[in-house]
Amino acid sequence: MTTNDTQAAQRALRRIRVVHTVAWAIFAGSILAIPVMTASGRLAIAAWLSLLVWMEVAVLAANRLRCPLTAVAARYTDDRSDNFDIFLPAWLARYNKHIFGSLFAAGELFLLARWTGAI
Repeated sequence: MTTNDTQAAQRALRRIRVVHTVAWAIFAGSILAIPVMTASGRLAIAAWLSLLVWMEVAVLAANRLRCPLTAVAARYTDDRSDNFDIFLPAWLARYNKHIFGSLFAAGELFLLARWTGAI
């Protein structure tokens, strides 16, 4: 690979990492906002945020629980560290699905309970 090819690959990877990080921030922010909106009685907003996250869950499910951007980023590097494809600390990239999956499940249960009048 020439220097120009290497630099082009690095630029492409950096762009992918930026897009991936922005997408992650939107979904992570939505997951965090669901219980806040639910607690404040803004159930319609919480439901829309929930729908947005469920669409991402469907995308992940269709891609063997991996973001499609990970496969795109892998074309530009041999690095396979937990955060090679996103600008997150390695520990957060490693445990991202566990952390935000748990928060999403809890938020969904809270939203469901509020929506049905159980609490």
